[in-house]
Amino acid sequence: MSLHVESHGSGAPLVLIHGWGMHGGIWGSVVPQLAQRFRVHCVDLPGHGQSLFPSPMNGRGSGRGQFAANPLPQPLSRLRERGVELLDEIVGQLVAQFDESLTVCGWSLGGQVALRWAQLAPVQVQRLVLVSSTPCFVERGDWLCGMAQAALQQFAAELERDYAATLRRFLALQVRGSENERELLLTLREGLFSRGEPGLAALRGGLEILRDTDLRAELPAIRQPALVIAGERDKLTPPEASLYLAQALPDARVEEIAGAAHTPFLSHPQIFLQHINEFLA
Repeated sequence: MSLHVESHGSGAPLVLIHGWGMHGGIWGSVVPQLAQRFRVHCVDLPGHGQSLFPSPMNGRGSGRGQFAANPLPQPLSRLRERGVELLDEIVGQLVAQFDESLTVCGWSLGGQVALRWAQLAPVQVQRLVLVSSTPCFVERGDWLCGMAQAALQQFAAELERDYAATLRRFLALQVRGSENERELLLTLREGLFSRGEPGLAALRGGLEILRDTDLRAELPAIRQPALVIAGERDKLTPPEASLYLAQALPDARVEEIAGAAHTPFLSHPQIFLQHINEFLA
């Protein structure tokens, strides 16, 4: 099944991968500017935007397709590898979608997709841009740069009780502490359902990816040049996680954007573009 991809401009290919609950339109004003130099491909991940979810009923409440997941919460020790399997299935669709070497830019959950794609298809992925990303989203015994496991479980339970309210709460977390916080929140809310509602099963699956994925051990083998962009005030993926990425990847550098939270490409688009253009040049 093909993913929905919107392409803009011409030049070297650049794939943009959004985060949990969003769609390819989230990149906003940076797309036309990037399209002046690159062939920009904005992907809707499965069950988001206009990409169909592989189940008999696509949409809110569907959940028995290839990516379907048991509703959370559940003990994190159960189905520990389910999120990794889902991640690999998404990467498999991306590998099949494109037939050329490219640069991949992933934001938040999209950053984990990008890292895994670079690991599994190193010839296809030439360079990486990791925005507000982390190799491991939840806290573990040896990892304190993530969300508490109990907090993620609570978030997942709230998703089951009130789908729309949980998504709106997540948007607020993304911009909390950012410069122009109120304006950013309005922008995100306006764009959230502009391409339809994400499927509930896809949202569950995304939470499983965040719950289960830990790529720290794989980072030394991901040798593509990488730019890591962090928001100084990010509450979801703290700058410390970005610093870890930049240190663990063999060929990476980190740029921290002052005053930005989890969406630096929206809050500080010109600085964001400057970093990407310098890196890709």
